[in-house]
Amino acid sequence: QVQLVESGGGLVQAGGSLRLSCAASRSISSISTMNWYRQAPGKQREFIATITRYGGTNYADSVKGRFTISRDDAKNTVALQMNSLKPEDTAVYYCNAVMPLGIYWGRGTQVTVSS
Repeated sequence: QVQLVESGGGLVQAGGSLRLSCAASRSISSISTMNWYRQAPGKQREFIATITRYGGTNYADSVKGRFTISRDDAKNTVALQMNSLKPEDTAVYYCNAVMPLGIYWGRGTQVTVSS
């Protein structure tokens, strides 16, 4: 129903910033909820942030105050601004969309934070 492609990952030193982007193949204005998750090696995928079609947001405690999720419906993108990065933020970051008939995932983008 929708294809999602993440970009913006890379290497950054602790305390630095990265901005991730999720490009959708269709309009996101009617998608109820879009989210960012991450998964580190050997760990379960964890919720990071969510944004509704109206712009309401919520964050995991681990990133609250450091990460900001936003959406640009005109460009069909969702962004994750990550500030004050820590080594424990190292993971593959995934965008997803919750739609009436299913949940859709991107393939992920690697974020590595060095000490």
